[in-house]
Amino acid sequence: MTTAIRQASPGGAYADYLDCLTEADEYAAIEVALGLLSRGVPAERVLLDLVAPAQAEVGERWARNEWSVAQEHAATHISERVVAAIAGQAGPRPTRGRIVVACMDGEWHALPPRLVAEVLRLRGWQVTFLGASVPAAHLVSYLHRHDAHAVALACALPMRLPHAHRMIEACRRSDVPVVVGGRGFGVDGRWARRLGVAWSPDAPGAADLVADERALRRVPPAELSHLADDEYAGLVRRRAELIDGALADLRERAPATQSYTPAQVDSTVSDLGYVVDFLAAALYVDDGSLFTEFVEWLAAILTSRGVPAAALGLTLEHFGRVLRDFPRAVGYLDRSRLLVTPAGAPSNG
Repeated sequence: MTTAIRQASPGGAYADYLDCLTEADEYAAIEVALGLLSRGVPAERVLLDLVAPAQAEVGERWARNEWSVAQEHAATHISERVVAAIAGQAGPRPTRGRIVVACMDGEWHALPPRLVAEVLRLRGWQVTFLGASVPAAHLVSYLHRHDAHAVALACALPMRLPHAHRMIEACRRSDVPVVVGGRGFGVDGRWARRLGVAWSPDAPGAADLVADERALRRVPPAELSHLADDEYAGLVRRRAELIDGALADLRERAPATQSYTPAQVDSTVSDLGYVVDFLAAALYVDDGSLFTEFVEWLAAILTSRGVPAAALGLTLEHFGRVLRDFPRAVGYLDRSRLLVTPAGAPSNG
C-alpha cells in the first residue's frame, strides 16, 4: 500500500490516511500525519482536517455495518497513536493556565475530547486530559487539588445528559467554569442551553470560549422546572422492570426472538436499555426530538444488521402501554413509533 501524500494538505492526504486505518497500518498512518507537518501544515489543521473527519467516517462505517467493532476499535487506537505523534512533534510549551478535559461519567468516546485537549495545548494552555468515563467525585477531587481555569467536558450520547448535568453542577460548586461539547448536547447545543452551560461546536470554538472567562461564566440558568412531574425519576426507578417486560413482550409477539443465541439476547437487552435511557434523557430535557432522533438512528442500525425496524415499533408500543401514566413519555413514544411502523399496520395500543 502506498503512503505517498498526494497533496501537502489534510484534504489531499485524507484518502491515504483512511486507507491506513482500513488496513490497520499504524506506522503508515503516523507517516501520513507527520509528513503533513514536515510540509508546513499546522498541527491544528492536521488534527481537525485529517484525523477528526477520518474518525467520523470510521463511525459511519460501523453504523452501516461495513466495519466490525474490532475494525472500529483498531482504527480508533491508530488515530489515538497518530494524535500522540502529532503532539510529540509539535511539543508546545504552556504559557497559559490549566484546562482540565474529561469525558462524562459513563462516556467512553475519548478521541474527540483528546483532539480538543491537543488544540488547547497548541494554543498555549496547560492541559490535563483525564480521559474516558471520569466519575464526578473524582473530577471534583482533582479540581480541589489543582487550580484550573476551566473544565471542558465531552458527551457523545444524549442519554448521558442527566449524568452530565450532575457533573456540570459539581464543577460549578468548586467554582470552576465549564464548557461542554459533543453530539450528546445536540448538533446546535440546544440541550446544553437547557442545562444552563456554555457549549462549543468544535475545538477552535472551545479554545476561543475558555479564553473569554466572562463569556464562559455568562450563561443562563438551567430550565428544568418540568422535572417536577416526576416522570424522569419514575422512569429511572422502573428501568430494570421495563427492560424485562419489553424482552418478554418481544418473545411473545416476535417468535423469532425465542431462538436467539445468548449473544443476540444480550444485544437485545442492551438495545432495550438504550431505548429506556434515551427516553429518560428526553424527559430530563423535555425535548421529544432527542428520542425521535435516537429511534431513527437505532432503526437504521438494526436494519443494517438484518433486524426489521417493525420490531422496534413493537417495543415502543409496549412501552407506551405500560407507561400510560407518563403523558410526556407516551407522547414521545407515539411520535417515534410512527417513524418505524409501516403505514396501515395494526396497533394493539
